[in-house]
Amino acid sequence: MYLQSYRALRELLNTGASKIEYENLDVYKRDFVSDAHQILPGEEKYYCREHDKSFKTSNMFFNDLGAINSHIHIRDVEIHENQNFSYWVFMPKGMKQADVAIFLFHGFNEKYWDKYLPWAHFLAEQNQCAVILFPIAFHMNRTLSIWSDKRKMFALSKKRNEMFPNVVNSSLTNVAISLRLHTRPQRFIWSGLQTYFDVIQFVEQCKKGENGLISAHTNFHFVSYSIGCLLAEILKLTNYNQYFDNSKLCLLCGGAVFNRLSPVSKYILDSEANIALYSYMVEHFEKHLENDSHLNHYINGPHRVGQVFYSMLDYKGKREYREGLFSRVKQDVFAIALKRDTIIPAYEVINTLQGALRDIDIPVDVDDFPFSYNHVTPFPYTEKNKDLIDEHFKGIFGKFSEFIKG
Repeated sequence: MYLQSYRALRELLNTGASKIEYENLDVYKRDFVSDAHQILPGEEKYYCREHDKSFKTSNMFFNDLGAINSHIHIRDVEIHENQNFSYWVFMPKGMKQADVAIFLFHGFNEKYWDKYLPWAHFLAEQNQCAVILFPIAFHMNRTLSIWSDKRKMFALSKKRNEMFPNVVNSSLTNVAISLRLHTRPQRFIWSGLQTYFDVIQFVEQCKKGENGLISAHTNFHFVSYSIGCLLAEILKLTNYNQYFDNSKLCLLCGGAVFNRLSPVSKYILDSEANIALYSYMVEHFEKHLENDSHLNHYINGPHRVGQVFYSMLDYKGKREYREGLFSRVKQDVFAIALKRDTIIPAYEVINTLQGALRDIDIPVDVDDFPFSYNHVTPFPYTEKNKDLIDEHFKGIFGKFSEFIKG
């Protein structure tokens, strides 16, 4: 089932059709326009409408370390692909409108939905609900096509290795995002905030009856992977307008706070970008906030999402606040970590979700598979061991489906 579903759905979705049919599924492609892109870096003046407050920022946008390619260091606020993009909705065949939906959030530095297609298929079928593949800002189809150009990215990676001879795991796959985050680490926060506001915008459109596939009374759940778990946690813990009171939060290979991740990988980030991110968001974050009134307003000010986001950056910082939030939603959270995952280790997921004193009763299963896997590819798409892979894939997502059903 897993391998067959992966191959067939990948081929069908790559046709670009706005609706496809596969077995017992109808799959729809829908367009979305982000209202939140105006908070992104690149402007000199900003305005928070909610709090009637204006901000000025530095206009030295391009005078940064590593700015070696104009297609990488384009002003974030001007990237059209990140403002206007599409998402996918998987639904049981014949369902006109869903009243239960699952957001399926992906991992870091991913550009294609292929891996998640059998996941969405299984969840939609098992739960008889809609599954929404909603992309994180500057990932998937929200990026410039040049960032996936192998020849040009290989040349950039070669140049980056020359500039930083001690860099580890610089590759054509991660060079675009590594350059962007090395140069301006705050992009991680702004893209996270934009995505958060995009999801809220999507939910509110549904509640107003503006989405033909999702009803106004839909209850939303989350099945998230890797860095997508951080997004889902922030949505659940912030619980804007009580939209997610009854939402279940299922976490796969994720859930740990930011500074307990090990993302240096040729598929994710190189070492120089990781050092810059850690320095900015953990070691010197308060100082950076003092010098950036716009970011400080969202993180240290009246925006609850920023307060929750801040609590998920550093394990020691704001620990009691974070653990208090998790304690209040513990009945709605379930995580599965993998024993051989070195990017987001199982024990760090446990440390975050169950708390320093292990007094938060959030179940964290630590699983292992009798085949070769890693964080990036938990379920390989190979003929070898395909029956075993199918069995364990169904086991993992079967647990999530049962948890969502309650």
